Amino acid sequence: MKKIKRVIPRPSFLLNKRSSKKPGQAPGTLHFTGEKRLESVVMNLYDYDSEQLSEHDLSKIDDSKPYLESPSKTWINVCGLHDIDKLKKIWSYFDLHPLIQEDILNTHQRPKMEEYADHMFFVLRMMTIEEATGELKVEQVSIVLSNDSVLTFQEDEYPIYEPVLHRLRSGAPRLRKNGPDYLAYALIDTIVDHYLKVMEKIGDEIEELENEILEKHHESIPEKIHALRRKLIYFRRTVWPLRDSLNSLLREESHLINEENKIFYRDVYDHLVQIIDGIENYRDMAMGMLDMYMSQVSNKMNEVMKVLTIIATIFIPLTFLAGIYGMNFEYMPELGWRWAYPTVWGIMIGATIGMIFFFRKKDWL
Repeated sequence: MKKIKRVIPRPSFLLNKRSSKKPGQAPGTLHFTGEKRLESVVMNLYDYDSEQLSEHDLSKIDDSKPYLESPSKTWINVCGLHDIDKLKKIWSYFDLHPLIQEDILNTHQRPKMEEYADHMFFVLRMMTIEEATGELKVEQVSIVLSNDSVLTFQEDEYPIYEPVLHRLRSGAPRLRKNGPDYLAYALIDTIVDHYLKVMEKIGDEIEELENEILEKHHESIPEKIHALRRKLIYFRRTVWPLRDSLNSLLREESHLINEENKIFYRDVYDHLVQIIDGIENYRDMAMGMLDMYMSQVSNKMNEVMKVLTIIATIFIPLTFLAGIYGMNFEYMPELGWRWAYPTVWGIMIGATIGMIFFFRKKDWL
């Protein structure tokens, strides 16, 4: 019978289903590398100051002109990256650098921060864990900060920034009074807060796996451990570059970031350091769980081999006696003795009882 090889499925966040751009194309060549998640591009505008907040759905970017020309702060959130022609109009209106445009469309970017003449560009990864399946859901988020506005781009309409919107609607004084750089901080901080939730879910997953290892010995446990390690490695690759980018932002001077607001970015940096420490601890725990599982399997195998060895040891002298008296010699002294048969049985039973008693005395049984 042919043995079926079991293939471990790759998690969805590691699947590389995208069309990459052709080699040799000029920098800034626009090519969408992600998956179409929305039927059409959706634009939402939020214009606010310390006294008011107005929300609008935009059909075209030109409708934002009155708000951008007013002294209030403006935030435009764009959902959907598949319609390049519509996105070009947005980028042209804000005069975004071609490299920013290219990076927004490349949805498999490494998290980073780059500063241009009039804009500061952030690339982050939004991560959540689905409650039903426990699968890690990943989405690229781009934030473009300028002197009077903030542009955000995401792949679908997942309510990433709902906590920030709630604070704007409830009239949070610090968010309403500070400039766009504080809004950019609030958006980044919201994404990092989701990282902390992911960490909690991974911690619960590790605890469940540990209990499963101690109570059961399912063959699926190594597969679950390897899936957990892949998740942690991907998580680390997402958080580490963002930490380095924020560290550079804190060390350098920028005309787009108010010095008074840098302390808030430093707080996000501290959260990222905390998350990275947690990831490293969880990676060590995942390796320890694999060792624990292999030790449990080895101990179980040793117990089985111990029982089989004891049984074999008990039957060795019995086989020896049976072999001697099973020989076909004509002149054997015991063959003509009346009590020979029960005597041999007595010796065999006595030897068995004696060995069992000896094994118990040595705590081998």
